[in-house]
Amino acid sequence: MFVYNKDCKVTACEPGVTRKVMAYSDELMLCEITFEQGAKGNIHSHDHLQITYIAKGKFAFMIDGEEKVVCMGDSVYMPSQAVHGVTCLEAGILVDVFNPKRDDFI
Repeated sequence: MFVYNKDCKVTACEPGVTRKVMAYSDELMLCEITFEQGAKGNIHSHDHLQITYIAKGKFAFMIDGEEKVVCMGDSVYMPSQAVHGVTCLEAGILVDVFNPKRDDFI
C-alpha cells in the first residue's frame, strides 16, 4: 500500500536514463524516470496505455510522427501501440503510468 522512493531499485535504461518502478498492481503501474539533458527514450510501442506527467525538466515527445515540447506540469497520453519516443531538453523527471502493469519492468 505504501512505497517509499528511497526503497525502490534504480534500473539503468538508455544512456543517461534511469527508472524506478514504484507502486503497481496487475492493472496499473507507476514509474519514475530520470533523464540527463540530451538523453533519449528510444522510439518504441507497446500494448499498454501510458500517461506521462512531467515532474521536472523539458522534453520533446514524438508520438505517431507528431512532435511536441512539454515542460514541468504538462502531461502526455500514449494510446496502445502508439509509436513514441522522447528527448530530454533540460534534465528532468517523468512519472509514467501504465495500464496494465509492464511485466518487462519487473
